[in-house]
Amino acid sequence: MIVSIDADLQDDVSVIEEMVDKYHDGYEVVYGVRNNRDTDSAAKRMSAEAFYKLMKWLGSNTINNHADFRLMSRRAVETLVAMPEVNIYLRGMVPLVGFANTNVYYKRAERLEGESKYPIGKMIGLALEGITSFSVRPLRLIFHVGLIAVLISIVLIIKTLVDKLSGVTDPGWTSMMISIWFIGGVQMLCLSIVSEYIGKIFSEVKRRPRFIIEKNLLKDK
Repeated sequence: MIVSIDADLQDDVSVIEEMVDKYHDGYEVVYGVRNNRDTDSAAKRMSAEAFYKLMKWLGSNTINNHADFRLMSRRAVETLVAMPEVNIYLRGMVPLVGFANTNVYYKRAERLEGESKYPIGKMIGLALEGITSFSVRPLRLIFHVGLIAVLISIVLIIKTLVDKLSGVTDPGWTSMMISIWFIGGVQMLCLSIVSEYIGKIFSEVKRRPRFIIEKNLLKDK
């Protein structure tokens, strides 16, 4: 088994014994999860909560309030290492391993010395790494934006034609507005079709296993 832990000494090493007990109970992945964020600033608490909600919405099975404090069995580690990805986002990849898993909760201590090496800029970078490594939803948002633009253009076409017939518009304004909204919306829809193909390429090149066999019943017999 392997236990990973940050070097800042804020994680409670005493719960490692509990993690080992969980391992002997049959769990192959044991996550160390913070039971509170009292040591964080209000801004960091809000950003962390927003991050976990966003990752859930994007489809990543990220464990709330879990960083890199975890126990993994040898088989779980070998399965993780077998994934040939280069852009590694461990917080999202470890849950992909599957197997029996559970959480161990602990109170994170305050930092005794030094300063955090993860300011807001790096936290945003980590969030972008997680989003771009685990979801194609941002690409699919292009379709919805394009569809909204086309619908708006249709409404504007009707409005501008009514204004044109009423004689309350300046020369050229009607054709310009219709052209901008309609052509822009069509371009976004076309871009969304391209993004669907890019999303499929994105998923294929990662070569993640379609499934992971936990137990071979025939072999065990």
